[in-house]
Amino acid sequence: MQKKSLITIAWITFIIGTLIFVFLTPVKSVKNYTFTLAVSALYTFTIALGNGFINDYLTRRYPWETHTRMRTIWGIIATLVVNTALVLFCDYINFIVFQQRDPSLFFTGSMAFSHWAAINIALLVSAVLHARGFMEGWQVSAKAEIVRQKFIAKSANAQFESLKNQLDPHFLFNSLNVLSSLIDENPLQAQRFTASMSKIYRYVLEQKDKELVTVAEELEFAKTYATLLKTRFEDSVSFSFEVNPHALNGFVVPLSLQLLLENCIKHNFATAARPLNIKIYAADNFLLIENTLQQRDQVKESAGIGLSNIVQRYSLLTKENVYIEKSKEFFRVKIPILTHKITPMITQPSKESVAYQRAAKRVKELKGFYANLTSYCLVIPFLIFVNLYTAPQYHWFWWPMAGWGIGLASHALQVFGIGRDWEEKQIRKILEKENTAQNENF
Repeated sequence: MQKKSLITIAWITFIIGTLIFVFLTPVKSVKNYTFTLAVSALYTFTIALGNGFINDYLTRRYPWETHTRMRTIWGIIATLVVNTALVLFCDYINFIVFQQRDPSLFFTGSMAFSHWAAINIALLVSAVLHARGFMEGWQVSAKAEIVRQKFIAKSANAQFESLKNQLDPHFLFNSLNVLSSLIDENPLQAQRFTASMSKIYRYVLEQKDKELVTVAEELEFAKTYATLLKTRFEDSVSFSFEVNPHALNGFVVPLSLQLLLENCIKHNFATAARPLNIKIYAADNFLLIENTLQQRDQVKESAGIGLSNIVQRYSLLTKENVYIEKSKEFFRVKIPILTHKITPMITQPSKESVAYQRAAKRVKELKGFYANLTSYCLVIPFLIFVNLYTAPQYHWFWWPMAGWGIGLASHALQVFGIGRDWEEKQIRKILEKENTAQNENF
């Protein structure tokens, strides 16, 4: 146990002992005050240290974050057994050893009532300690999870930004290479290429900082880029755009078509006698870029930015995959068309975030139960004291004790699984019936 906890227990000992001496001790003397403090220390240190040891042991064996149900069940059992044993031990030392009362009367009369009252107080203290341990454990876990999720989000954002920043110099470098070759081959085309490139590069600068753009925007840019390529290759390359209108409102990662068109040109030869045919169309929520396979025999080493960049950016935004299909006649890339212009960190929460949300809900339920239990342990002993002090001949305290106890037991069943399992089973039955009915209708 920590030094701070021992100091706290010492202060509790001093306060309780002083209050008992001032209000309940008839003879005020140094000897009686010392004896009262000693008895107070016996109870507080024994019960606090015993409960602290049990609480620490159960927390190590059954952590609150991963074994909530087992931790609660064993916590209740250990609390009842250990506190009863500790209270009886302290009462025996106090009444039989210190006060030298008759041992045969230990479980009768005023001593029996003292056992019962002390056990209730000890259970209350233990419930508070367990609730405190529960809250501290979940707070540490929640803070660690929040830090981890923030780190994951920052890491993903940094990776995504890094991938997007590759596009600007990559496009500029390749375009300048094309322009350099055109200056020698056809200066007039080089001028047209320069004018077109300025328009395209403006789009690159505008769109590269976006996570997603509409298919319509990306398709319009691809057509402009195709015109740029036609300026250089003329009849050696042909383009076909056959995207149905309902796919235009979907979203894709920006510059994906430009990179894929560039790959088609880079990895395939194109001549007027044997032109490279490139087709862009939509099917089954995918945008497909397909070209006739005319693979070059020797391709100079690539920077590896094009297709891998698209695959990595999609992996950070969605669980949908990018598919690559290759045969003897064609090479095809399928990129998913997304329906929402927001990242999957919001629309498609990960298993960890879902588990965290459920854990937070679980914490709230358990907090409510422990608050109910603590209130019960506080109020019922007070009502018993009021009843026995004001009307000892009629024990009316049994009614609130039983009524509230039934409610507390029902609350426990609901929180710790029995009620929850029944509700989930009923929900599953209803859903199965509805699914069966729908299938029969179709």
